[in-house]
Amino acid sequence: MAAFREDEFALDVTRLTLVCGSAGFDGTQFKNMLTADYDIQLNKTSRNSVLLQTNINNTRSDIAQLIKVLVEISQGIEKKLADGGSAAQQAFTARVKSLMNDVPNLPNFTSFFDRFREDPSSATSEGDMRSAFFAAYREKQCEHLKLFSSEVDKRLKDGPELVSASFVIPYPPGFPIMVPGQVLDAETIDFMRKLDVKEIHGYTAALGLKLLNPAFLKSAKPQAAEGPHAAKAAKRKSAAAD
Repeated sequence: MAAFREDEFALDVTRLTLVCGSAGFDGTQFKNMLTADYDIQLNKTSRNSVLLQTNINNTRSDIAQLIKVLVEISQGIEKKLADGGSAAQQAFTARVKSLMNDVPNLPNFTSFFDRFREDPSSATSEGDMRSAFFAAYREKQCEHLKLFSSEVDKRLKDGPELVSASFVIPYPPGFPIMVPGQVLDAETIDFMRKLDVKEIHGYTAALGLKLLNPAFLKSAKPQAAEGPHAAKAAKRKSAAAD
């Protein structure tokens, strides 16, 4: 209990993380198999692991059942590898390597474009995400670039900067790697190109990256707040003045 009283961080003992990548399963595959074949419900998945949450209703028999299932799955994998010979073993090794070693590093947040920063010279990275978010509602202020296009590489090298127009959230990990108004760097683009997950909110491969276009970013910044309520706010201000 000393860890909970004194440490800044502590492990939650009610949560169990199972690494399934070393068995050749990604998180989604493993979750679907446990649900369909063994009636075991999981909470969250990642590229190579799953998360189980326990509660006051779980008993020792629940844990025993989970261990029994994991042993059964392990024995099944070993039998398939033995029966499949060297070809199956090589394919399995390559699959495990892709899940456990060839994992793209999560990109660090870069910065907001200067237009969306109150003080661009500041050492801190805060920005006006709201203005960038609502600017993307006007299609003439946006552009789309295919993720693997040479134009993206050219812009990363020579400019103008790539500025996200939307939240981009891959599942997993389930949190934004791009936010409206953020300047995109090579690290972020490289991460997106290496992703092999099926669910990415805010990104459509057929259209490409949704960006705020350079012409809009260079245009004069309006004095009034951007967004659908800006006109109403200006009208109320005018009425109050009268």
